[in-house]
Amino acid sequence: MANPTAAMLVIGDEILSGRTRDANMHHLAQELTKHGIDLKEVRIVSDDAPAIVAAVRALSEGFDHVFTSGGIGPTHDDITADCIADAFGRSIDVRADARALLEAHYARTGLELNTARLRMARIPEGATLIENPVSTAPGFTLGNVHVMAGVPSVFCAMVASVLPHLSGGAPLLSQTLTVMRGEGDIADTLSALAADFPDLSVGCYPFQRDGAYGANVVVRGTDGARVDAAVTRLAGELGL
Repeated sequence: MANPTAAMLVIGDEILSGRTRDANMHHLAQELTKHGIDLKEVRIVSDDAPAIVAAVRALSEGFDHVFTSGGIGPTHDDITADCIADAFGRSIDVRADARALLEAHYARTGLELNTARLRMARIPEGATLIENPVSTAPGFTLGNVHVMAGVPSVFCAMVASVLPHLSGGAPLLSQTLTVMRGEGDIADTLSALAADFPDLSVGCYPFQRDGAYGANVVVRGTDGARVDAAVTRLAGELGL
């Protein structure tokens, strides 16, 4: 049976402008791989409501799970929660349980729960909260969309909160074979290997080292014995 599929939607002008380097996709891909959920697509959109709504709807229809990153903070450009509500045709307002979390947090820190911070308690109708052990303000899940913060430490904590509740499949296994030859020299061998092992992914990633060309060949799959067999055959055919 095929593994569940996932997509990620990264939201924020700061990513597209190059001001901020996204680290969340790398972390999510690693965690989903271990959990047996296949990340199939990643999109990055600006802080533009129609673009966010359209992307959420398309990804939600196309994949088993969607993970969003960014846009759920206290400022005017944090519009993700409103866009998720719009995408699912739900109302959105400050919710009592989310507000209680923030009230307790700001009472402990001695800061005021002002109007801006209260924005982080606005949750779409019917959503369930995602725990945030780092800074308390929750994310939420609505349908198959998991809405999380963009700050990497908070995003990672929210991923850890969500994944135990999702059904996964077989973890993706991989082996890498380093070949000190150019891609053109091994392309036919790799094509034949991929044809004979259609259940595996065979990737070729070239590099140049000390003036010599080489490639890292990565074989991936959920069946460890098949991965072993493919790598063993490849090593033999290339004389490694």
